[in-house]
Amino acid sequence: MSAKKNTEVLIGGKKYTISGYEEEEYLQRVATYINSKLKEYNEIESFRKLPADMKAALLEINIADDYFKAKEQIDKLESDAETKDQDIFKFKHDLINLQVENEELKKKIETIEEEKKELLLAKTKLEASLEESLLGPSKSNYN
Repeated sequence: MSAKKNTEVLIGGKKYTISGYEEEEYLQRVATYINSKLKEYNEIESFRKLPADMKAALLEINIADDYFKAKEQIDKLESDAETKDQDIFKFKHDLINLQVENEELKKKIETIEEEKKELLLAKTKLEASLEESLLGPSKSNYN
């Protein structure tokens, strides 16, 4: 585990020292997020007139709301990803089955093609035999 670090941040114009295991850059981003929320709310005149504790509570509620919405979105995305993974597995399984079926059909086609060749050869022999029996012995046999 990395060592605990102290990072100075500026929130609402005041300097705070935050301790944590996160990198300074991350803690500065957290402070920036809080400052952007403060700025957003301080643009509302009715918010500026509220007592400090009420402002803090509203800001906390708003940040918690952002957190829960983001968590809900992450949960949905993870669920969607899991569903897509299951679909991909199913499609791969179906693809393998189709490939096996395709190979079996190719073998059947090859077998049928061989049978066709044999039948054509047999047909040719039967036609020659029939022709010979109908026409009699060929003239070349008399020489």
